[in-house]
This record gives sequence, C-alpha cells and structure tokens, in this order.
Amino acid sequence: MKGARPALRYAKAVLNLAKESGNDALVNENMQLIVNTIAESDDLEAMLKSPIIKAKDKQKVLVALFGDKVDTIVKGLFNLLEENKRMLMLEPIAKQYTIIYDYHKSMQVAKVTTAVALTKELEDKIQAKIVDLTGNSASIENIVNPSILGGFILRVGDVQYDASISNQFNELRREFDNSHYIPKI
Repeated sequence: MKGARPALRYAKAVLNLAKESGNDALVNENMQLIVNTIAESDDLEAMLKSPIIKAKDKQKVLVALFGDKVDTIVKGLFNLLEENKRMLMLEPIAKQYTIIYDYHKSMQVAKVTTAVALTKELEDKIQAKIVDLTGNSASIENIVNPSILGGFILRVGDVQYDASISNQFNELRREFDNSHYIPKI
C-alpha cells in the first residue's frame, strides 16, 4: 500500500503530541470524524486527491469544514500537510492514528457486517455481544453488505459470530440436504 509508512509516521507523531497534551482520546474522535467525513463525501475525497487544487486551498477547506470541531493538534496536522504538500495523506494518517490509538489503549476493532447501517441502539446491543464473546469492549467498524439480508456478522480478532439471515437460510438448506426422509409413495 503506497504511502502507508509515511502515514504511520505522521500518525505516531500526532499520537505522541496528543498523549503529551492529554488529548489522545479527543484527537482519536477527531480522526474518526475525518475518516467518516471523507468516506461520506466523494467531493471532499476528490478535492484532496486533485493535483490541480493548491495545498493551501485544500487546507482552507479543511479548516472551514472541521475548524471548531477538531483539536489544535489536528489543525496543526492540516498546516503541516499543507506545508509538505501531502494533503492527500490526511485520510490514511487518520486511519493509521485510530489503529495505533486502539492498540495503545488495548482495544480491539470489531468488524460488524450488516444489511443496513447500524443505529446507536443496535451498536449498543452488538457491543454487549462483543463483551459476551471476548470479555472486553471493542471499537466497532460497520460494513454494509445487503447480501446478508438481515442480522449481522461479527468478527473480533479470531472470533466470528454469524447471526445473518443468509447464514440461517444456508443452515436450513444443509439440514434439508442431509435429511434422510424417504417419501412413501
């Protein structure tokens, strides 16, 4: 993955600054906000990747968009990326930050595949299931896949819990295939 190592170096530097100031949890929330905002906006992603738009203009857009929502450390990252002409790396840096922050806090990432986006209520129920299965809480990454029809598939580390409707249909199909029913006609 091109750019992963520099992104990791930036993320580690930001985490060190955030830990020194005691704002590492707040900066983690900021980084998640950045990742989610970029993922939801094709225009923002295109603007960050555009070689035509100047780095200074990209930085102005980020400050206007996130200005009062992010910590000064994150604003400093915007400035540093602008100075080094590396605005394209913002999303990978934010992703790397959340990964190393979770590792630093000994938190696991739970990947939850659902047919539709998770609501806060469902997220709370899934968090309870994660604690049931692993004994620890985890940060939740939601993957939307309509082919599972309903329910969810939960992966935490090497543990998988499949409560999807498509899995239940497959189990039912296997039961019928393995049935020893002989019709008496």
